[in-house]
Amino acid sequence: MTLGKHTAHIAVVASAIALTGAVWGASVLTGPEPGDAGRVPAATDRPSARPAPVRPAPKIPESIAHASEAGGRAVNITIDDGPDPRWTPDVLRVLRKNDVKAVFCMIGPQARRHPDLVKRIVADGHRLCDHTTDHDTAMDGKSVEYQRRQIMAAKKMIEDAAGGAKVEYYRAPGGAFTPDSRRIAAAAGMRPLGWNVDTKDFHRPGVAAIVATVREELPNGPTILFHDGGGDRGQTVSALEELLPWLAAQGHPTGFPVRTRP
Repeated sequence: MTLGKHTAHIAVVASAIALTGAVWGASVLTGPEPGDAGRVPAATDRPSARPAPVRPAPKIPESIAHASEAGGRAVNITIDDGPDPRWTPDVLRVLRKNDVKAVFCMIGPQARRHPDLVKRIVADGHRLCDHTTDHDTAMDGKSVEYQRRQIMAAKKMIEDAAGGAKVEYYRAPGGAFTPDSRRIAAAAGMRPLGWNVDTKDFHRPGVAAIVATVREELPNGPTILFHDGGGDRGQTVSALEELLPWLAAQGHPTGFPVRTRP
């Protein structure tokens, strides 16, 4: 080999060695660090997660509810016109003794005056119902704005007294529902609530008469109307003490009225 060819050969080999070194160096600088195997990527390494879909709140029908959520032979116990400091504690005691839950349809100012009772009702697992501010049984002949004030003011009073629990039903005084009042209530998340059995306990016909009415009219449907306010409710308490065990013995569990089903 001549000197010129020998020199050229050395230059080619040197260039190859230099190129190999450069590639190795780059791999050292850009390759994974020791201990990177199995490393969980940081949040910024991952693709952004899609937000969970927001499900719309179930629509509350404007129709008047009578059925029970539990279906079958279940009945709904509803208690109107309180809370009352004399009689509501007795009603709660009887319900608790029989492991029965009820819906309490409250007069707004009564709830505002007795927030301790409203909170006890909620704590015992019962549900709340708006029974307006003035119990005006002729409100179906009044203006839409009047009806709105009666309903919405009572709702706020009850929920304020409850300390956060929501009012889930609306019952018109004396059944004086109108299409407007039902629409107002449903739009505010409250199912209009009727009844199938009127015990007539408000008029104090006697314990035996209250009990007989429930037994005779129960085939009409599952929602039973009682009262814990508006006067002496001693007969109601005694009737509940007799009726609740009887209902259980007859195979009628207690539940809550439907809210989202027709």
